[in-house]
Amino acid sequence: MGKVILITGPSRSGKSEWAEYLANESGKEVVYIATATVSVDDAEWEQRIQLHRYRRPQDWVTLEVPVMLSASLADMKPHTCVLVDSLGTWVANLLEVDDETWADTVEDFLETVQLVAADMVFVAEETGWGVVPAYPLGRTFRDRLGSLVRQLSNICETVYLVTAGHVLNLSLLGTPLPTMINDEE
Repeated sequence: MGKVILITGPSRSGKSEWAEYLANESGKEVVYIATATVSVDDAEWEQRIQLHRYRRPQDWVTLEVPVMLSASLADMKPHTCVLVDSLGTWVANLLEVDDETWADTVEDFLETVQLVAADMVFVAEETGWGVVPAYPLGRTFRDRLGSLVRQLSNICETVYLVTAGHVLNLSLLGTPLPTMINDEE
């Protein structure tokens, strides 16, 4: 297994920029996996995607992978650093699948991460720091992403929290819970 890094935090905190910095500093060929897809009907979303594209060095390989993340990761070579931005968008792209299919998808993803020899940097949004979504799909998104991030963090070498433009190394500052006590937390 290569080096696995997780970067989490709220919107507009600098998560992606920190991930890009770490990938660039790896000294390896960078493969950027974008989980977002362009929507011609959403100019603001297109502008966000363009900002990310503009920041990336020209020599990075970019793959658009809205759903088949595990299969894409499985193909990565040891001489690469893979930056996946973002797990929140990936979860959103799979919100319509039933709970059993989602559980199988997560299990496959976590197994794949542990088998890949490439270094990997994952960006994930933090949700649920206060407001409980008023609709079922919003709660499903929050719960699935929170559980995924927690499970992934257990196999990561380093976990960072980026907030207000500051980076905290949670692997040095925190103590991970030994196991997932309850998916409802």
